[in-house]
Amino acid sequence: MSLKMVTLLYNQNTDMPPEEEFYTHALLDIENEGISSQVFFILKQQGRLNQTPVFFQNRLKESYEKGLFQNLLIKNQMNTILTNFENHSIDVIPLKGVHFAENYFGHSGARATSDIDLLIQLHDLNRAIEIINNLGFTVEEEQVPDHFHCSFSKTIPGSTMPLVVEIHWSIVRENTSDFRINDLWDQSEQVGSFKHLKELSPNHLFYMICLHGWRHNLDSIKYFIDIIQLIYKLDGKIDYDNLLKLAASHKTLKRLKRTLSIVYHQFPHLHEVKELPFKIKQTKWEYQNIKGLNRYLDFIDYQLFSYDTVKHSLIELVNLIWPSKYELAAQIGGEQKGQSLFKMYMTLYKKRLTSMVKVFLTH
Repeated sequence: MSLKMVTLLYNQNTDMPPEEEFYTHALLDIENEGISSQVFFILKQQGRLNQTPVFFQNRLKESYEKGLFQNLLIKNQMNTILTNFENHSIDVIPLKGVHFAENYFGHSGARATSDIDLLIQLHDLNRAIEIINNLGFTVEEEQVPDHFHCSFSKTIPGSTMPLVVEIHWSIVRENTSDFRINDLWDQSEQVGSFKHLKELSPNHLFYMICLHGWRHNLDSIKYFIDIIQLIYKLDGKIDYDNLLKLAASHKTLKRLKRTLSIVYHQFPHLHEVKELPFKIKQTKWEYQNIKGLNRYLDFIDYQLFSYDTVKHSLIELVNLIWPSKYELAAQIGGEQKGQSLFKMYMTLYKKRLTSMVKVFLTH
């Protein structure tokens, strides 16, 4: 999907297209990307939903209502977890999810979610896991060395998919950064009358959302929408100079600059909303249209040159060549079942070689 829909959502000087064919194609892409709720709610807030065809409005509304129902189920489960953490004096910060939708999109259903992401402090991890287990969640993903979260899941009545809870103790891999999660905790803000429920400061929330988008190489429109929504919503609360200094101290500066460069390059009108204080970094990145040699140049730039130090780049290079068993399984999917570790690596290298050959034959 092109990024035209995001331009339509956030640059209101752009007229809604009159052609019904545009909306037919847009619906397929919107639903594939899982952004029906955002598109529906933002257009409705702006009073522009009625400028679109009725079939487009109806499909968006149907998806929005399904997403709202799911979000309400998830919110109920999340509140139970947060109450238990509060009762056991465990500090917790909800990341993204329903909390993010309510605070920054304006409604529980304005951004569909499928899981619960919670940030805790590492010294509380074992107690947090015990509470999660007692609430009926079982281990889905064990703790992985050098990673920063573990996952638990359980079946929820009324939902076709298991609900996953991810417990985070950081938001960036520590062996490829100098990230200090306490910098975020120190400026976190208490929520209401709760003693242990907190939220990230506006600056740090934006920082986290940008790093999350980088981790996925902005491969979905939802990452653009999250970042742009915060630029508009937080307005003067984002301090780019402060964030750049923080990222430099965390050795995540290249990641932050790459992400913001791509977002501002694709949506130059953002300079009028919040001026970027550095020159846009040129990359080979293209939204899902990147082909041939450029695809690999972008992959190398993202995978190896998004790091602030040679040491971190070398660690990532080693990880790329010899990924951990967890990352290996994720990269080759279901093909790993019943295979030895050696065969799993051979499967991975075969996939990579086949992909490279196709690229160079069609270049």
